[in-house]
Amino acid sequence: MDHLTRLLIDARDGDGRALERFVAETQGDVWKLCRYLGDARDADDLAQEVYERAVRSLHRYRAEGPARGWLLTIARRVCVDHARRAQRRRRRDAAVFDDAVAGDGVGTLTSIDAADRVALDDVLEALSDDRRAAFVLTQVLGMHYDEAAEVLDCPVGTIRSRVARARMDLVEMMTDDTADDERSTGTDGPRRTT
Repeated sequence: MDHLTRLLIDARDGDGRALERFVAETQGDVWKLCRYLGDARDADDLAQEVYERAVRSLHRYRAEGPARGWLLTIARRVCVDHARRAQRRRRRDAAVFDDAVAGDGVGTLTSIDAADRVALDDVLEALSDDRRAAFVLTQVLGMHYDEAAEVLDCPVGTIRSRVARARMDLVEMMTDDTADDERSTGTDGPRRTT
């Protein structure tokens, strides 16, 4: 039994200090997962929601798998729920905007400042949800493929495939960006002078 699982069992059995240590030792991974699967701006709130859900369901933890996988499964579900709420909110906001434009032409729309995003966030956002989840769990958080498969509830081969495809997508995106930069700066190769 690994250290985190032991801490979680002790926490489940009422040891408050074990719970504090469990949270302290897992919060970095939870925050990173929330940042990349959820929303970078809301990662703190999402991480807090993960721990709220985990504490509420702690009495049901059976130690059938590693505690880290159990917690990151909860984190993934929190991120999925957040994405669904955001999608509903965008639809509602779009409907309000459409109504405002169709009505008197007056309406306000808040936009996300893209300058606040780091390059990795932008690139990862371009990946499909399945590929991004597999990539973040294995490449950013360093989980083994079998652990990621458990968190995402799919076969290990599927995780390997998603990570490989995510890598190809990332290389392609970066290659396209480099080519675009060279074209815009005029450094796409030797030029002939006449």
